[in-house]
Amino acid sequence: MSAEADALPGTGEPRPEFEELVAPLRRELTAHCYRMVGSVHEAEDLVQETYLRAWRAYDGFEHRSSVRTWMYRIATNACLTALEGRARRPLPVGLGAPPADPRGDLHAQRETAWVEPLPDAVVWASPEEDPADVAVSRESVRLALVAALQELTAQQRAVVLLCDVLRWRAAEAAAALGLSVGAVTSTLQRARNHLARRREDEPVALDAGDPRAAELLARYQRAFEDYDMDGLVGVLTEDAQWQMPPFLEWFQGGADIADLIRTRCPAQRAGDMRFVSTSANGVPALAMYMRGPDGVHRAFQIQHPVVTADGVAHVTAWFGEHHFTALGLPLELATDPA
Repeated sequence: MSAEADALPGTGEPRPEFEELVAPLRRELTAHCYRMVGSVHEAEDLVQETYLRAWRAYDGFEHRSSVRTWMYRIATNACLTALEGRARRPLPVGLGAPPADPRGDLHAQRETAWVEPLPDAVVWASPEEDPADVAVSRESVRLALVAALQELTAQQRAVVLLCDVLRWRAAEAAAALGLSVGAVTSTLQRARNHLARRREDEPVALDAGDPRAAELLARYQRAFEDYDMDGLVGVLTEDAQWQMPPFLEWFQGGADIADLIRTRCPAQRAGDMRFVSTSANGVPALAMYMRGPDGVHRAFQIQHPVVTADGVAHVTAWFGEHHFTALGLPLELATDPA
């Protein structure tokens, strides 16, 4: 391997021992930074910043802790620096407004930094389990959890992630964050209380491997592709929620969601919408492509459905080609031979 290949990107200097130690941690550090900031693009930048900080400090690393613990400490503090003075990333449901009228006006707030989906491929390299993959549980990157974390202060996020996700002792978290053990303990309790209240309002999702989940998701997809709004109502729960950043409004109830799609969605007939299966935040997701006047289906939105025993209970739909690119998906689909 050349010296250039051994160098940490952006340094120009070879450091093979350092790279050998830290390279296996990249995916789990990306998940950690994503939980902190709510954006995969920003998380990847922060992991790069973490590696640069660690590379510069490596000669002074005395191995009093593991390399993994040391890297998490640097990553956490890089995230805290990035979050200073910054507004929290929300999702529309979390803004506190009541459900909107599906026939009312829509208000896009594009300047807001919204919570983004996390492509599974960023964290899990393959369906096969390997030691680098199992460090990140699918539960720890659930969209509902990540959205709830963004409602905490940056310090509360850091404490709860270090103590409850990484299972650090309070003393270890205190040393990493420059806090007293008492401050960590009280901060952790406040964060846990908030997350517990949010968890009480969450629908209980079926395991992704449950055959009922696959069947309900197939019905949901078929309803869209067939432009069957009655079928869509039938697969949504009675109090299902729909949100679609960057729009501020969110909607509740199967009938209202179907009405929204009938009146505001460009689709008008069967075949206008096509789906490609993907995965994000540890669960199946759907990429929707909309047929244009020229007959070409182009990237429209990424949908993250929460499937429960009673049906699809919650959908977050993101607009933006960059989400398709992050998921490794094409921006156009080949013409359907049918």
